Amino acid sequence: MILSRDRILTTHVGSLPRNEKLSDLLMAQEEGRLGDAKVLSAEMDKAVRHVVEEQVKAGIDIGNDGEQGRIGFQTYVPQRMTGFAGISKRRRGREFEEFPELLSYLMTRFPNPTKSQQGAPEAQADIKYVDLKPITEETARFNRIAGELGAFSERFMTAASPGIISTTMLNAYYDSHDSYLDAIAREMSKEYQAVHKAGLILQIDAPDLAMDRVMMYRDLSDAEFVKRCERHVAAINKGIEGIPRDRVRLHVCFGNWEGPHIYDIALEKILPALYTANVGALSIEFSNPRHAHEYAALKKHPLPKDMILIPGVVESTSNFVEHPEVVARRIEDAVAAVGDRERVVASTDCGFGTFTKREWVIEPVVWLKLKSIREGADIASSRLWGKKIA
Repeated sequence: MILSRDRILTTHVGSLPRNEKLSDLLMAQEEGRLGDAKVLSAEMDKAVRHVVEEQVKAGIDIGNDGEQGRIGFQTYVPQRMTGFAGISKRRRGREFEEFPELLSYLMTRFPNPTKSQQGAPEAQADIKYVDLKPITEETARFNRIAGELGAFSERFMTAASPGIISTTMLNAYYDSHDSYLDAIAREMSKEYQAVHKAGLILQIDAPDLAMDRVMMYRDLSDAEFVKRCERHVAAINKGIEGIPRDRVRLHVCFGNWEGPHIYDIALEKILPALYTANVGALSIEFSNPRHAHEYAALKKHPLPKDMILIPGVVESTSNFVEHPEVVARRIEDAVAAVGDRERVVASTDCGFGTFTKREWVIEPVVWLKLKSIREGADIASSRLWGKKIA
């Protein structure tokens, strides 16, 4: 995993907007009504090339395929496994229940959610990862296109954590939630290894480590939630066993939606649990208005010397484009908290295409936000290294 040796490097969290045709094809595939699979494959090629080109133009150093081939950041998993059926009765976020106006607003803004987002299946039998073809095609497509374009100093690919899979596709088969977690870790390790073997940095997407405080685990105390967080991290460690920690980064967020977020757990409380992950980098939200102050948590619980911090320096749920000077100041705050300019890589708070047909930010603004990260990183770099950055 490369460091910011002579300037602040830039990346993002993973998902990027999908075009309308690709979105329709992905929904058709999920609903079992896709006609010619070659049409979908060709559209994926086109979409991946587009998002790679846009990342390069924006100045992203560490990029990916934008999750163009996935219906959602975690709801793609049942397409690759057996054992899932029916519909999970997952609880909504606490604030969506306490503020029905917020739910109404969400349903008005996104009236046609994907089938799996609205009602993901549950585990009704022993789950088995039976189809590696999608992940091998994803990695091959991305590597081929990025190679043709000479894109990125380093490349990454995302995969859902055992925890977020367990709290999205609920357990209706195993004797305990922990047994289910272990089964997911066992099976998802096949996907994790496929990403690693393709020469890509593996990013584990684990919003469960923060967001599920207000969803699956809202009835627990903060201390009890931290214990569950530790257990979910243990499942990640089991799943990535055998992959060098400097080839894995972990993304944690508080829920990628526009809402009050008044019930979010404080980063300070979960940070020690996050440090138990056998990963080389932590990607954490630091730009949304509810968590922009939390660099203080890193001073109370210093980042381990063998970890990189990937702070969000632009947020991902509004069409405001952060001024590069604002980005630069946020990067400088991160460096001050970590105490090492080389172990900070500037990023976004979360993804811009978390679910198909549910983009909070319009596509042109996404590229402007990524460009602002680059420009802000250059400003910060000139101050941090005391020289002009080309």
